Amino acid sequence: MMINAGIVGLGRWGQNLVNSIQGKSDKIRVVAGATRTRAQDAVDYAKQQGFPLVDTVAALLADPKIDAVIVATPHTQRVELITAAAKAGKHVFTEKPLTLTGAEAAACLKACAAHKITLAVGYNWRFQPALQEIRRMLDDGRLGVLQHIEGNFCGPSVYRFGKEHWRLRPEEGPAGGMTGRGVHVVDAMMYLSGQIDNVYAQSYRRTLDYGIDDTTSMLFLFKNGATGYLGTFIATAETWRMQVFGSKGWAEVGDTEHLTTWQLRVCYVNPDNLHVHHKPQIVTFPQTSTERAELENFADAINAKRPLAVAGGDEAHGVAVLEAVLKSAQTHQPVKIG
Repeated sequence: MMINAGIVGLGRWGQNLVNSIQGKSDKIRVVAGATRTRAQDAVDYAKQQGFPLVDTVAALLADPKIDAVIVATPHTQRVELITAAAKAGKHVFTEKPLTLTGAEAAACLKACAAHKITLAVGYNWRFQPALQEIRRMLDDGRLGVLQHIEGNFCGPSVYRFGKEHWRLRPEEGPAGGMTGRGVHVVDAMMYLSGQIDNVYAQSYRRTLDYGIDDTTSMLFLFKNGATGYLGTFIATAETWRMQVFGSKGWAEVGDTEHLTTWQLRVCYVNPDNLHVHHKPQIVTFPQTSTERAELENFADAINAKRPLAVAGGDEAHGVAVLEAVLKSAQTHQPVKIG
């Protein structure tokens, strides 16, 4: 069954989600939209994509033709929207992170479970073929025992928005680049290594005299014993990278652009000649839209009456990690999660 979705929020990322499926997917499409302010560019965009803008979110949720809601709003607005959608019987796809606190995440998950609603969170990196291949390399032993994962996700985020923009409000961006960027890397790390046991973090604002922190770094200990490092610096040039170290070799992804199909670099230990510095192999994959893939996975789960985000799952654990990062940065102490 084709899933008819309404979207709340038609900013840059909301439009990116629409662009990934509209007229391209036979599983999900956008049939209505709602925005906080009825800006002319949003009206024009909706008309171009073939769906109306309704006056209120309540009107969108009351529409019996709508099966699901895509939430692409500022972080602090999502709890009310997710719980209202669940009560209205609408399945929910929300942008990441699920919420900013564990209590809010629990409330959303409880509401969706109570109303038998499928809830999905937009961690599109999990649909990257390169990341899926790294997971297979860990599962089948090609990389050996997982030892460490390190990554960064950086760029000029604090320069892109004016002083009054919601993305530069501390309540919307706790621990700086973690909410906009770093949570993607944390989720990818959990996809490969499982959930995190404890974290030590530091976070500072070093560049502007207003807004959110721009320099945030973290050390992780995973429950399986592997270690991790993450840096997110958002007053610098665009870059991102993740490298996975195993006892038999390493695998690495990264570039300046992340909204594309990644290449994979792999290098193995040669037990017969440990003194030779081998160059990495480069692996390429067919082009894919991770945004379309995550939304179609959401549609498949709806049709199968299958839950995605659940209590105790990675979506909720990611919120706990975000809370722990903020607490550790404030107290300058390691924080155990859960």
